Amino acid sequence: MFKLFVTLMRGKNADAAEALTDAAALPLLRQQLRDCAAGVETARRSVAMVMAYEAREKKSADRIASQLADLEIRALDALAKGRDDLATEAAGAIAQLEAEAATTARAMTTYATEIAHLRGVVSDAEARLRDLQRGHHLALATSQTQKLRDKAPAMATASLDEAEQTLTRLQNRQAATEATRAAMQELSASTNADAMRDRLAAAGCGAPLRADAASVLQRLRAKAA
Repeated sequence: MFKLFVTLMRGKNADAAEALTDAAALPLLRQQLRDCAAGVETARRSVAMVMAYEAREKKSADRIASQLADLEIRALDALAKGRDDLATEAAGAIAQLEAEAATTARAMTTYATEIAHLRGVVSDAEARLRDLQRGHHLALATSQTQKLRDKAPAMATASLDEAEQTLTRLQNRQAATEATRAAMQELSASTNADAMRDRLAAAGCGAPLRADAASVLQRLRAKAA
């Protein structure tokens, strides 16, 4: 029973740890990418350092080659002039330079091999880092889209309702404004026409607008007849 309880607790702890890891996956990935980028940068500096060492050895090799050529010429000249003592000393110096040249050549070969290897490692690491960065961008976009999608139905419904209500109010207000404008135009036109008719009638143009005593008496006589 105790063993079962321990197994159950371990399972719950594992589930909790996994849930925590899933919840913190994006921050964790961002930090891992920063660590990877720092590692790649360190590798680049290492390659640059080895390349500097190789360049230094190459300068040494060039210097030794120049010294060897000069000493050989001088040693030959010493032999030609019968100065075997100087030629012997020169031969000793030449032997030391040749040994140094051999050591330098081995160092250059080692550096060249190491540089080629490190460059391959760095190139592979840079390619993997770029893939991880692209994957991180995609994962981030997917996470944001999923959050929006989870909230979208309620947000979209509320926003659509509010937009429809706003549009209805706007249309009603515009319709009322247009109706008022039309009524004002009609009223203005009617008022202008009535005023013109009154002026024309007052000037004796057309039938009079109001009945006067003479017209009323004439109508009454017509009825009496």
